[in-house]
Amino acid sequence: MSKVICYPRCSKPSAYEDGTFYFEVFSTPEENSTNVGHVGVQIIKEMRRSQIHPSVLAFDFLMIALGVVSADKAVLRSECADGWTRQIELTVFVHEYDKWLQEKKQLEEMLRFLTGDFWTINFKKLYTPICPEKDYPLRSNDCVCLLSGGMDSLVGAIDLHEEGRNPLFLSQIVRGDADHQRAYAAAVGEDNLCQWSNNVKKHGRTENSTRARSIIFFAYALLASCGIDYNEAGRKEIIVPENGYISLNIPLNRMRIGSLSTKTTHPVYMRMLQNIWDDLDLKVDLVLPYKYKTKGEVLVECKNQKMMKSLVFGSTSCGKYQRHGLRHCGECVPCLVRRAAFLKAGLEDDTENGYCVESLKGSDSQDVAAAAMACIEVQNNGIDKFVKSALSFCDSTERNGYLGVVSRGLEEIRILLLEHEVL
Repeated sequence: MSKVICYPRCSKPSAYEDGTFYFEVFSTPEENSTNVGHVGVQIIKEMRRSQIHPSVLAFDFLMIALGVVSADKAVLRSECADGWTRQIELTVFVHEYDKWLQEKKQLEEMLRFLTGDFWTINFKKLYTPICPEKDYPLRSNDCVCLLSGGMDSLVGAIDLHEEGRNPLFLSQIVRGDADHQRAYAAAVGEDNLCQWSNNVKKHGRTENSTRARSIIFFAYALLASCGIDYNEAGRKEIIVPENGYISLNIPLNRMRIGSLSTKTTHPVYMRMLQNIWDDLDLKVDLVLPYKYKTKGEVLVECKNQKMMKSLVFGSTSCGKYQRHGLRHCGECVPCLVRRAAFLKAGLEDDTENGYCVESLKGSDSQDVAAAAMACIEVQNNGIDKFVKSALSFCDSTERNGYLGVVSRGLEEIRILLLEHEVL
């Protein structure tokens, strides 16, 4: 069991144990020790700059999320018995101790699903309040929308604008995406973007799989929602513009169940997170408008084609974008889905800086091979046998919707592979 303790300065430990990872939240630690790092040093300043006054529960969820992403970076999968599955004991400090204690089991189960690890969450009571108290007027925005810099989030921004909505966009600052995030937000409004960072810092090696990374995105979105008013139904909306094929991310073969199958917006994860927020009576809804659409369909049905075409080629999709010098690799599953979407939409692919691998013919990529085998399997055995039990979480109505999006998503990839003479 790997131990991680995430604490604010007012609750710093009296002693630091060897073999435990420590992270100070919101400030740089005074201790110069190899097992003491920090996280979220800029976020309070960034919230203040955005004039967001967080609720205590939203701020608590931020501290939990910062602890989770810190643990996710600190504990190396390579040092586990099977090279993947970790056992993590995370201690975090919260204001509303009793309320969070009731959510302990759900949080642990959600993180188990999200990261594939076994989590134990220990809550400690914060006796010194640290939630920012300065109040600000509510903004005129009518929803919060995640804006990653990817293709789906761009179309999400455009569609909301065309529908007459007034979203407050929430972005995580990521190298290579920040300029595009600002450009997309500026294209549909002004003073409508919160760009926040978390910056996990620790000594030594860090884990790169980062399966928990999306929890901080949702924590930031929850914080941003504190800056807008409730709608007529007494709720607030967080729009999550992600196509259904990628959200489900059904493994292309049995070997992809671990490291190569992420669940950042998977319906099960979204449902578990929504349940926790509902238990806490936060009155915030996660809305996934494209959950039954493929990426190609998201492009085809964009409500302002001219604006989309002027911006979409600067969007990012690749899981290895930073490792390749801010270029798309061209071969990973997100790149294949992206390239297939352009084909579906009848757009010549003019992706900024191109692809490291332009032609897929003769590619030795495991992802390309897995995609080809998946397409052949579906052709030979049908979509039901391909998905197997991957849709067991949903009822019959949802299943039909998700089955359709998987089938059509694979068909888009099949057409791409035919175009490149892989099939």
